[in-house]
Amino acid sequence: MPELRRRPLRRWTTAAATAVTATAVLAALSLAGGADTAQAATTGEVRVNQVGYAGSGAKEAFLLAKSAVGEASWKLVERGGRVVAHGSTGASLGRWNSAYPAVYLIDFSAVRTPGTYRLVVGGTATASSPAFTIGSAKAVFGRPAADATAFFQAQRDGARTIPGQLRRKPSHLNDAHAAVYAWPSFTDPEGDTIKAAPKKIAGAAPVDVSGGWFDAGDYLKFTETTSYAVAALQIAARQTGAGPASALGGEAQHGLDWLDKMWDGTTKTLYIQVGLGSGTDSGSVVGDHDVWRLPEKDDKDSAHPFLKNRPVFRAGAPGAKLSPNQAGRLAADFALAAQRYAATAPAKARAYLNTAAQIYGLADTRPGTLVTTVPYGYYPETSWKDDLAFGGAELALAAQRLHDRRGADWLKQAASWAKAHQSEAGADTLNMYDTSALADLDLARAISAAGHPRGLAVTYADLVGYVKGQIAAGQRRAAADPFHAGAVYDDFDADSHTLGLAATTRLYRSVTGDTSFDRFAVQQLDWLLGANAWGTSFMVGQGQTFPRCTAGELGNLAGSPTGSRPLEVGAIVNGPNGAEQFSDGLGDYLDGMRPCPPGGADPYSAFNGRGSRYVDDVRSWQSSEPALDMDASGLLAFYLSK
Repeated sequence: MPELRRRPLRRWTTAAATAVTATAVLAALSLAGGADTAQAATTGEVRVNQVGYAGSGAKEAFLLAKSAVGEASWKLVERGGRVVAHGSTGASLGRWNSAYPAVYLIDFSAVRTPGTYRLVVGGTATASSPAFTIGSAKAVFGRPAADATAFFQAQRDGARTIPGQLRRKPSHLNDAHAAVYAWPSFTDPEGDTIKAAPKKIAGAAPVDVSGGWFDAGDYLKFTETTSYAVAALQIAARQTGAGPASALGGEAQHGLDWLDKMWDGTTKTLYIQVGLGSGTDSGSVVGDHDVWRLPEKDDKDSAHPFLKNRPVFRAGAPGAKLSPNQAGRLAADFALAAQRYAATAPAKARAYLNTAAQIYGLADTRPGTLVTTVPYGYYPETSWKDDLAFGGAELALAAQRLHDRRGADWLKQAASWAKAHQSEAGADTLNMYDTSALADLDLARAISAAGHPRGLAVTYADLVGYVKGQIAAGQRRAAADPFHAGAVYDDFDADSHTLGLAATTRLYRSVTGDTSFDRFAVQQLDWLLGANAWGTSFMVGQGQTFPRCTAGELGNLAGSPTGSRPLEVGAIVNGPNGAEQFSDGLGDYLDGMRPCPPGGADPYSAFNGRGSRYVDDVRSWQSSEPALDMDASGLLAFYLSK
């Protein structure tokens, strides 16, 4: 695809010495469309990053106009009413939808003074933005990073829950002695309704699978998603120097401890899932998705045996080869732990390294359908060579820190898998299904630390080039998008990909020192936090407008039924999705579900466009469901940006 040329921007000036009140600004702007302006002023919306902008970084906002305008003037107004910058819009960046046929860029990057501001537009278009801040990167992104950590704390299962804003209680204590079941058969290969109750595996002893995190709006627990989340949290902790006693370090350890339970190194058995998704059509078997409730109710729910005593499913028979996607990510998790503890607890670090090595050595390198979840359709992953590259890279780094001689072999294996992934079907940018950006950058670190040995399948330059290519692909999409979105937002996981691009760019800079993609990284966080067509942050509690009706039980049922409902702060939802995903409507409210929003209103409908739709409704799993992998990408991006 040829490179797209950037449209020229209108020049603008700061006005630090000009004291103008907000009232005067509005008056002046309304007059700007007078005798010298042939067209009547149109109305519009100003979209900004509602959390704020780092003083040293790029600062972009957008005017979403109801008709094309020749030139609109804008002013940046501080809290006291003084105008600190002004300028005018240039050519439209493109059409959004029939109601808003033009989008214009407002660039105020030259302003660096900390404070609270808003943008006011006048002349041929009139609009104003919500208030936002300019400050240090730590001041701006510190709270989203902390709230993303709090989201993981809120998703805890087991005895070590943290009450938090959702007033969580211990849950699923019966998971401490869970029975192992064979995979059930499903009525439809594309669905999760089972034909009959699953059967216990004869001779399999009960296992302790308590703890961990809930997955995505429900109470199931998967190694598939948790392994990605644990990796993201540990990399964030490593890159920022967060120790085990910190909130971030403690949460990373909580997830790792659960993965340690899901792997039985003695029998070489991997358990991949706790809980049954759906039951039977007849209702004779009830699964997690069939009852809308709080999780602490399950341990005493004698009416629903598969909720009270949840089944655990394993990847395969003891000692069997492991699906390489699972083996690679899990090896990376334990190897990252070995790196984190190498200096302070070397014996613990070596134990983690040996666990990682054991799992990695059992990877099936000629797999059929990958093992993800039960059923596979929950997370239909297809790529796996990236995961083996990831596991090998982290093993090599851990071996270097612990002076383990196996490191050279892991370096070779990781290099081979990194090269192989470049031609693998399903390759993508960073998200749960493609960890190649994490693999390639850490492998580059390992190769550099090893002195750039010869004979590897890839070089440091190759790996850096692979990641640069991912970022550049997102950058090309952003250049063609009126809101500079680098991810595809008319399909699932828009927010995960957006945050993955931001995180990748920050990690790439930490390895290479290349700052040329900094503006792109900022644009992606801007889009997620409000500088998008819908004018909402997609992270609960961030900005003035954010999701209030997350499609999940915890957020929906927390608090008193008649009192105020606490928010699921820190939850990052899917975001916009393809409009066709909503073709059958949102469906009915489930028994026990609290209607949200009241009356089912959809204030975002006017802003749907380019084949995408966003709905903030408890029934809208397509766009408002929070998930571990969304927040994992977000947590990594925010910690790396602060």
